[in-house]
Amino acid sequence: MKDDFFISIETMHCADRGDQENVHELPPEKLRIREVEYIDIGNDPVAPKDYKETEDPSKFKSEKTGRGSLTGNWRDTVNPVMCAYKLVTVEFKWFGLQTKVESFIQSAEQRLFLKFHREVFCWIDQWYGLTMADIRRMEEETKNALQAQIAEGEIRGTLVEE
Repeated sequence: MKDDFFISIETMHCADRGDQENVHELPPEKLRIREVEYIDIGNDPVAPKDYKETEDPSKFKSEKTGRGSLTGNWRDTVNPVMCAYKLVTVEFKWFGLQTKVESFIQSAEQRLFLKFHREVFCWIDQWYGLTMADIRRMEEETKNALQAQIAEGEIRGTLVEE
């Protein structure tokens, strides 16, 4: 499977409302086959197993920034705004399974992006105002905790289901 399976995720964060046609500068042949999926962290339905009221942007309001709640047509009215453009490339070259596996991976990625970006927005009071030194310290602590879990902990995380 070594050369027959490939996943790449490229992200561009832009101060806009998701209206750039080709932010990843794809060549014409790739632009023609690209599919665009919009994710609305305030209004899109979330799988029941992923839902937490404390991570619901339609109910959350930041104490530090005053941002939120993201309701109704917030994407057209809220300022400041940022769009995370994700380019997900999946190649699975096994005859008979290619389309099914590639579609499954794309839908799983979309679910993860929705869940993750909802969390990031609702956790803003935890990260807003951090310095780079704070972030580097937290990265080191997280790395050490993950290494300890890998060495002795049980497997956990997000289940991917159809």
